[in-house]
Amino acid sequence: MTKIITIITLFICSLMSAQNVKLTVSVTGVKNNTGIVKVGLYNSDGTFLKTTYKSLSSEIKNNEAVVTFTDLPAGEYAISTYHDENNNGKLDKNAMGIPSEDYATSNNAKGFMGPPSYKDAKFVIAKDSKIEIIL
Repeated sequence: MTKIITIITLFICSLMSAQNVKLTVSVTGVKNNTGIVKVGLYNSDGTFLKTTYKSLSSEIKNNEAVVTFTDLPAGEYAISTYHDENNNGKLDKNAMGIPSEDYATSNNAKGFMGPPSYKDAKFVIAKDSKIEIIL
């Protein structure tokens, strides 16, 4: 009986861990190798471009940066990324509030007279995946 319970427990644990995925994000089109690229991962419309679910940064090599998010529950996400050229930890903006550093979102979503929407930037991952975002 103990063996059966142990086998069932291991089976359930393996199913639960199988739901976690890895997402590799390749950011290309970076204009130079100065500074870093910041990548923010969002998991809801309410937090998009406000509070990241997870965030990573990467050095730039050959005008490209790559980050990998691990242990993500399969589901719906959106990404925003920017080239922090002066390495000050924030997306710099001009006096009008328009970003002065290069930025992009997943699905190449663009906003009209404002930032892009979560609806346009969202994507679904169910298995280990790789996406490319062009600045």
